Amino acid sequence: MGYTEPRSDSTDRLRAIRRVLWWVLALNIGVATAKLVYGLLIDSVSVTADGFHSMFDGTSNIIGLIGLSVASRPADRGHPYGHAKYETFASAAIGALLLFAAWRVGSSAFERLQTPGEGPAVDAVSFAVMLVTLAVNLVVTTMERRAGIRLGSEILKADASHTGSDVLVTLGVIGGLVAVRLGYPIADPILGLLVAGFIIVTGVRVLATAGSSLADTARLAPADVSSVVLGIDGVLGCHDVRTRGTDSDVYVDLHVQVDPGVTVAKGHAIAEQVEKAVAEGFEEVRDVIAHLEPYDAYQQGKTAEQERDGRL
Repeated sequence: MGYTEPRSDSTDRLRAIRRVLWWVLALNIGVATAKLVYGLLIDSVSVTADGFHSMFDGTSNIIGLIGLSVASRPADRGHPYGHAKYETFASAAIGALLLFAAWRVGSSAFERLQTPGEGPAVDAVSFAVMLVTLAVNLVVTTMERRAGIRLGSEILKADASHTGSDVLVTLGVIGGLVAVRLGYPIADPILGLLVAGFIIVTGVRVLATAGSSLADTARLAPADVSSVVLGIDGVLGCHDVRTRGTDSDVYVDLHVQVDPGVTVAKGHAIAEQVEKAVAEGFEEVRDVIAHLEPYDAYQQGKTAEQERDGRL
């Protein structure tokens, strides 16, 4: 037995995710170029570091596109569950890039603390460049996060977190430029260190989200699945509900108990109804496998034990 929910919209979903990533990549390259060029011109460690961070945003977009192309491949003999987790691998790589970006920003700021120098040459153009790039990053983050939620894409949500960290970096840089303008050049590297800390937090969160998928963390509450299953005519009990997968591709297996006196054909038909009901009852469910059991004294005891333990 087993039921796989047909996804006629899967191609459209992948195409939409790719389209978002290409747009974000183009915007990130423009933002990174502006920050890097101007940061080098005014000799600002925080602006230059922010430019490198934006460049890492573009790199994460490329990683996302590569991961998505692999994740879109259909199931085969070597990957019977499909390739969806490659999207998770890509989001984990983005998290790792965030940590690397934090190291890059933090090390640059630490070097400037050791050799302060005169500080960057801040003028009106400096603020104009940073404010324009800030506005672009805010639009990108909002657009990408909404698309990630709508499309159930771990890559888009992870990348939105990456770009969101860039917003924090830019805000910190603007604050540093204000302090430098007021006569406190030491604020430039100090704020660079604070920004590095924010990036580390974001990177850890992205890695934790990817880890939930890779570690097969439960995606649905067993009680919610059981309530759907027990509503099927002929089902007398349900236990050992297990779920895993990604946000948009959840796999479910469970044990269904029926009257011991029913025929094999009738029991099989009930199990198929259960599988279809669960797949249609939860939008994120991709595949369901129901194991059929007779609802005898032994099986009743197993179900009751799980209810006592709070697993149902």
